[in-house]
Amino acid sequence: MSESNIYPINDKLATRKKKEVLMGCKGAAFWLLGLSGSGKSTLAIELEKRLLSKDIFSIILDGDNLRSGINQDLGFSEEDRRENIRRTSEIAKLLVKSGVVVIISCITPLEEFRNTAKQIIGEDDYHEIFIKANYQTCKKRDVKGLYKKASQYELESFTGQDSAFEVPTSPKLILKTETENPTQSSDKLFSFVQGIIS
Repeated sequence: MSESNIYPINDKLATRKKKEVLMGCKGAAFWLLGLSGSGKSTLAIELEKRLLSKDIFSIILDGDNLRSGINQDLGFSEEDRRENIRRTSEIAKLLVKSGVVVIISCITPLEEFRNTAKQIIGEDDYHEIFIKANYQTCKKRDVKGLYKKASQYELESFTGQDSAFEVPTSPKLILKTETENPTQSSDKLFSFVQGIIS
């Protein structure tokens, strides 16, 4: 289909400001990234619970959930990972522009991917949070059994082993889950998010 045949209706939709008034908070995207097993999903789930307790609606875009649905056609090559992040970012952008607090939980291994997410969502709305736990710590936890499979070469392009993970250069928040307990990390995350959306 030619782009000349596409007619977006963005200018006819209800404004973001009106939707944020309805939601009772500012829309924003909180992008939790880190190695598998670092604690991204656990922190995302706890953040959703805490926001709900304050009557704040949020949506979690979890990497595994997305890969079992909208991104189920993608593998783990660099090209597919890039497309995974692009699609996830476009979804997050739509939700944020509708005044929703969006919690994204994706490994997002390369700085290039993070820059893509920031560009799509918008610099003011994109809040990068590094869930910091080293490979050995995550391997010891191995909550999904993935590290065991990777060590037995049952997985291709496993992040941290066969596929690179670049440490973020400028996250807005770092949660050191290898040294902090879950409550400490959750408290820091919730306080940070409240400061953005209030």
